[in-house]
Amino acid sequence: MADIKDKSGRRFIYSQIVEDHFFNPRNVMNEKESKNYNAYGEIGSPACGDVMKIWLRIEKDKIVDFKWKTFGCASAIASTSILSEMAKGMHIDDAYQITASDITEALGGLPRRKIHCSVLGDQAMCLAIDSYKKK
Repeated sequence: MADIKDKSGRRFIYSQIVEDHFFNPRNVMNEKESKNYNAYGEIGSPACGDVMKIWLRIEKDKIVDFKWKTFGCASAIASTSILSEMAKGMHIDDAYQITASDITEALGGLPRRKIHCSVLGDQAMCLAIDSYKKK
């Protein structure tokens, strides 16, 4: 983990990848677009206050678009952002196999007390895939 400063000079103890995805998140959902997606998953953790919402557009069992909205800490936001990049273009069966460890590794690591944030991301995505399979 790098001990770096954020844009305002405060300490930011995350990898540069986490910092980038936190300050420049990818694929964030504009709620007005949500009707264009055919899969949705939401999960929250009262213990840490993080809530993740994931919308997928799936065509022929392939994730063609992945949007999200996360309310939580830097780890939760960065985890969902990088997950959206990892899963886009994947077959749903392959995306279903993405683990919290895969997300953490892609982020260059997370502080031990923040690992649960990446777990929420893969769980929310799996719930979205499940919602698609039920249709």
